[in-house]
Amino acid sequence: MSGPRFWKSFKPNSLVARTLLLTLLAVVIAQGIATSVWYSQSKAKELEGIHSASASMAGMFASTVTFFQSLPVRYRHIILDQIRNMGGTRFFVSFNKESLIVEPIEETSLKKASVKAVKEVLNEKLTNVGQVLVDFSRPERLRLLKNSILMNDLPKSWVHHTLTLEPLNPPVMVVQIELDEKEWIYIAALLPSPYITLDDTIIGKEQIIFLLSSTSILLVLTYLLMRRQVRPLKNLARAANDMSMGIEQRPLNEEGASELITATRAFNLMQQRIRRYVSDRENLFSAISHDLKTPITRLRLRAELLDDDVKREKFNRDLDELEMMVKGALQCVRDTDLHENNDYIDLNELIMSIAEGYNLTTQTVHFKPISIEPIVAKPLAMKRALTNLINNGVKYGHEVWISIDESEDWITVTIEDRGPGIPKDKLERVFEPYFRIANDNEGHGLGLGISRNILRGHGGDMVIENLLSGGLRVKLFMPPTLEV
Repeated sequence: MSGPRFWKSFKPNSLVARTLLLTLLAVVIAQGIATSVWYSQSKAKELEGIHSASASMAGMFASTVTFFQSLPVRYRHIILDQIRNMGGTRFFVSFNKESLIVEPIEETSLKKASVKAVKEVLNEKLTNVGQVLVDFSRPERLRLLKNSILMNDLPKSWVHHTLTLEPLNPPVMVVQIELDEKEWIYIAALLPSPYITLDDTIIGKEQIIFLLSSTSILLVLTYLLMRRQVRPLKNLARAANDMSMGIEQRPLNEEGASELITATRAFNLMQQRIRRYVSDRENLFSAISHDLKTPITRLRLRAELLDDDVKREKFNRDLDELEMMVKGALQCVRDTDLHENNDYIDLNELIMSIAEGYNLTTQTVHFKPISIEPIVAKPLAMKRALTNLINNGVKYGHEVWISIDESEDWITVTIEDRGPGIPKDKLERVFEPYFRIANDNEGHGLGLGISRNILRGHGGDMVIENLLSGGLRVKLFMPPTLEV
C-alpha cells in the first residue's frame, strides 16, 4: 500500500481508521487479559517450583554442614581438599574466619521465595549453629575465601566449572553459616534448571516480537479488507452528490458485501425513478404550456370583439395575469432544471463579466478579484443565479459590493447593497414563488427562489440578512473544487 493513500484513509473520523483503532484496542485488551491470566497461573507454579527446588538444595546444604560438623576441626580442610581434588561437588564449599561480603542482585519474587525456602530448611535442620545468611550475587562480583578475592581471580579449575554457565552467567546462591566464633562455612551453588536465571520478566523479547508481528499482520489485513468494503460506500456517496447536481448519471456497479450490494441496487432504482419523475414533470409542463397558449390567444381575440372598453380592459388584464403565471411557472421549472454538464468555472471572470454590463457608464458593481482555484459547477446555471442577485442589488440598492472568501469547507460569495433591505419577518418568504415586496410590475417574484435552488442543486446554499447600517447582504455558499 502506498504511504499517502494509507494516511488519507487513516483520517480519525473515517470508517477505516475507526475499525483499525477498534481492532488494535481489542487486540491490546485481549492480549492483556490473556497475559494476566497466563502470568498469574505460571507465576504461582513457578514460585511453587523454585520453593521446592530451593528446599531440596537446602537439604543438601544441611547434610554437608552436618557432615563437616562431625569431623574434627583440624581434619575439615583436609577432607575438603580431597573432595576438590576428586572433582568437587555440585557446589563450592570453603571455611572462612568471617562472613564474606555479598553484593546482592535486585529483589524479585523468585529470589525472595528461594531465600525464604533455604532459610526455613536450614533453620529447621541445623539447630546448633549461629547465624544463617542467604543471598544471591552476580558471578563477576562473587567473593570467595576472602573479601579481597573475586571468583575471577581464582584458577578456572577451582570453581568456574561449578559456579558459571556461559553465556547465561546466572546469579550464584551464597549461603554462609556460623559454626562457631570466627568459623564460618561458605557454600555457593547455582539453582537447578529452569530457575537458574531467576528471570522474573512478565513478557520476554521473543513474546514482544511475536505480539507485534501478529498485531501488525492483523491490522494490515483488516485495513485491506475495510478499504475494499469502504470503496463501494465512497462510490455511493459520490454518486449521490453527483445526482444532486444532475440526474443523468450512470448506474453504480454492484460490488462489496451483500449489504452494500443491496444499498447500491436500491440507489440505482431510486435514481431511475427520479429520472422518470423529472422527465414526466417536464413533459407535463411542456404540455400545459402548449395547451394554454391556444385558449389564451383565443380569449384575447374574443376580448377585442367586446364593445365595452372597460370590460375589455379588465378582461385583458386578467389574461395578462394568467399568461404571466404560466410563464413564471415554466421559467421556474426551466431555470431550476440543471441540464448542463459540470465544468471548471473561474468565479472571478464570471463575476467580472456580469459586472461589466452594469459598469458601462458609472461604477455600479464593486468587485476585487482574489486568487482562488476554479470551482466545478454548471456554467449557465451559476451565471443565472449570480445575475439575478446582482441585478436585484443594483435595482433596489443602486450599488453592489461583491467579495469572495475561501475556507476548507466552503467558497463564499458575499453580495451587499445599500438599499431598503427586507423586513425581518419576510426574509424567508421572499424565496416563495410569486411573492414580491416591491410594488412595480417588473418581475414575477421568482428570482431569489430560482437562485437558491440552483445553489442547492450544486450542494451549496444561500442566506440573506439585513445590514445594521442599512441594505441587504446575500451570502452564497458553494462547495470547493470537485472532480468533473
